[in-house]
Amino acid sequence: MTETVPRPTLEAVAARAGVSRATVSRVVNGGDGVREPLAERVRRAVEELGYVPNQAARSLVTKRHDAVAVVIAEPETRVFADPFFGLQLRGISKELTAHDAQLVLLLTEGRADHARVGRYLAGGHVDGALVFSLHLEDPLPELVQRAGVPTVFGGRPGWGGGARSSVYVDSDNRGGAREAVRHLVGLGRRRIAHITGALDQTSAVDRLDGFRDVMVDADPRLIAEGDFTPAGGERAMRELLERCPDLDAVFAANDLTASGALRVLRAQGRRVPDDVALIGFDDMLPVAEQTDPPLTTIRQDIEEMGRLMAGLLLRGLDRRGGGPGGDGAGGAPGVGDGPSSVVLPTTLVRRASA
Repeated sequence: MTETVPRPTLEAVAARAGVSRATVSRVVNGGDGVREPLAERVRRAVEELGYVPNQAARSLVTKRHDAVAVVIAEPETRVFADPFFGLQLRGISKELTAHDAQLVLLLTEGRADHARVGRYLAGGHVDGALVFSLHLEDPLPELVQRAGVPTVFGGRPGWGGGARSSVYVDSDNRGGAREAVRHLVGLGRRRIAHITGALDQTSAVDRLDGFRDVMVDADPRLIAEGDFTPAGGERAMRELLERCPDLDAVFAANDLTASGALRVLRAQGRRVPDDVALIGFDDMLPVAEQTDPPLTTIRQDIEEMGRLMAGLLLRGLDRRGGGPGGDGAGGAPGVGDGPSSVVLPTTLVRRASA
């Protein structure tokens, strides 16, 4: 074992800077009332000594932990296999890092994990939570509300009046789906199928509704349920070809689903886009640019969604003057007097598949 080196103390910084301990404390904790020349001497002493504030003591003063929980309502096998989550986490991490806040990642492998997450959030370890990939029967929203932590959701909430009372960041899923299907219609395709995402998630429901907005009289057999995974896309594509072998286009609920559908189409001798045009949703470059042919898709700015989620939460915390335990703790940040929900636009990205 290596020997530990004593950490510099607040008193050591005060001695080096030639000021009082109280002055150092105010500078380190972002307080007011210290003249700039003295504050600069303190900052220089902190840097020279390598002083790191004690987080527990700092929290007593600031009422903030400088930590945010990111709760993903998916098992870790899905989170680490799907580039969507990596992009969203990157956006969140960039925004939190810019504000010197820590990201605490919490995953829910199964129902037993929900109670653990609820206890952690209620324990006063974090200032707020970012929660996404929720399913309709998910207990997480109730657990978060019970914990009393300010929260921003990723995706339009699908429970009760959640969309009205919660702060969330989403993309225009329905509008993007309409644009995808209109593009296929514009190409002269008439037997257009849709592979849905997991229909217990609002993004999948919205994309299905967008498909139906354009294909008002669509044959019900042209709709097959997927789950946002390549395997789900494969299963659904086989079902569609068995039921409707004359289909000439497919709108898939996301790029991973489209990649699975593409494998089945090629295995069954269907040329893309000559025989069957194919469009995905997300524009995840590790997927969309590496399929053969490259995938036409609807782009949503996934990284920006994560950045906005974190930004909304941090601004809400600043308005409240603290995290859990402060004057404004509990519920979503700024409902009624703070940040509003954001719905980002989507765009069609044309490549070779349609």
